[in-house]
Amino acid sequence: MTTYMIVRRYQNACRGGVVERGLSLEEAQAHCRNPETSSKTATSSWAVTLTEKRGPRFDGYEDEGSFL
Repeated sequence: MTTYMIVRRYQNACRGGVVERGLSLEEAQAHCRNPETSSKTATSSWAVTLTEKRGPRFDGYEDEGSFL
């Protein structure tokens, strides 16, 4: 079975990286549909603080097998 990982990317390329591993496609897509996973749509205090500290960002997903 193919598994996916969530990868956080920043506009200024600072400290992005893998957020979570071992997800199904449905789980990865659900994570990325959450408005809090993008600085453009996030409203929670932690997400706003993260954007203020590190700049614009979003979470995407990738097939874990592509890194073997």
